[in-house]
Amino acid sequence: MERKELAKLSRRVKSLHRQLSKLGPIMRGSVVRLGPNKQIRFSLNKNKKTQMIYLGAKREAKARECSENYKKMRDIVEEMTEINMILIKNDYPI
Repeated sequence: MERKELAKLSRRVKSLHRQLSKLGPIMRGSVVRLGPNKQIRFSLNKNKKTQMIYLGAKREAKARECSENYKKMRDIVEEMTEINMILIKNDYPI
């Protein structure tokens, strides 16, 4: 791979780092509606057990934002991993 292409990939990693720093609050899990009254809860699977907390309407938006930020973070890290593998394979400084 050409040095020019590797430099472009390196710049992309730096851009992804900046995106990560701007994400805000992060929580792994999902906002779900359960039961006959469709109560809003936050669900997290940890150590093979599901943990839930009641959110209600007033906390739903914040919990949803945290969950979406986690998904964005995961996608950014995946892209960074792919790029860094290419850079390392080509002995390009990261």
